[in-house]
Amino acid sequence: MRLTLLYGGLFFLAGSVLLWFTHLLTARALNQRFVVAVASKVTGVGAPGAVMGTTLPDSDTLAQRVRTNVEQGAADVLSDVLRSSVVVMVLVGAVAVVVGYLVADRALRPLDRVTETAQRLSESTLHERIALRGPQDEVKRLADTFDAMLDRLHRVFDAQRRFIANASHELRTPLAINRTVLEVSLEEPAASEDLKALARALLGTNARYERLIEGLLMLAQSEQEVTARKPVDLRQVVRTAMEQIDLQPRRRKVIVHEDLCPVVAHGDPLFLERCVFNLLENAIKYNVRDGEVWVRLREDEAGVSVTVENTGPPVPPYEVDDLFEPFRRLGGDRVRSARGAGLGLSIVRAIAVAHGGGVEALARPEGGLVVTVRLPK
Repeated sequence: MRLTLLYGGLFFLAGSVLLWFTHLLTARALNQRFVVAVASKVTGVGAPGAVMGTTLPDSDTLAQRVRTNVEQGAADVLSDVLRSSVVVMVLVGAVAVVVGYLVADRALRPLDRVTETAQRLSESTLHERIALRGPQDEVKRLADTFDAMLDRLHRVFDAQRRFIANASHELRTPLAINRTVLEVSLEEPAASEDLKALARALLGTNARYERLIEGLLMLAQSEQEVTARKPVDLRQVVRTAMEQIDLQPRRRKVIVHEDLCPVVAHGDPLFLERCVFNLLENAIKYNVRDGEVWVRLREDEAGVSVTVENTGPPVPPYEVDDLFEPFRRLGGDRVRSARGAGLGLSIVRAIAVAHGGGVEALARPEGGLVVTVRLPK
């Protein structure tokens, strides 16, 4: 439609300029030829052969009258020509706009196919292609380039899925074997206390690596678009996550306040449960002694939201966005892993984005964070 309006506007602009020049040239031709010719003939009024007995005005008066009549006739002719030209230009312009719309619609139809295919694309529909047929013009080359790009994306996603599956097996299996060996050595009666202390330390290290690998795999999986969606009761998700969380980490009791409205979201239940679990776990781990956590569920016209607010150490506002980056912790700590691998909020953001939503965090003036996950209905 925009191309049609542009084409029609240019047509009427060019037609108006042409009509103005035609009117100007026609007026000049009429004034220079007809009036001068009549005036030349009128000056011979007293010549031999003139009709006698007829009283005529003098030549100047007659010439002026003739000139006036001719000028009036020329003006009438110009007015009629202008009026007819405007009508013809409007009619031809309307036809040109209709023809331009049909031509533009036919020419841009392949681009509509490209747009529709791009809008339908997701991880599960990367096999679709435009497969445009026709002459090898600019639109055909664009469609072929788009299909080639989809081929490359399809191969990349397949490689990523294979990598996640292989990494899940190749990385977890050795750690599981190490854990089994260490647990058996702890149960060995002949083991010395030094050996048992070393085994317990290695078990802790092994457990941290298991959490790290699990977090990385979850982050990789959650960054993929969710295709199988179903209604999920977020109140039940919050309660299930609460049952799995230790409310007394490091002997620091934390009180959780719940304000759970009936809220239903559409998505993957396991991913949404992991998202809420990470929010609660992060709010409890990074808290103060006898701290508090508030969990709220809300629904409005824009969608549903899960808000987790906690007391805790003060968070500089300029560091809030960095907390969603992998392996980032408060204060720029990227080494100490006693509280986790630094992937909790990264996974939360990846899951929210995969569901078509988003996440935002605000630092509380008295310490702690307010993290809100928004999901579409």
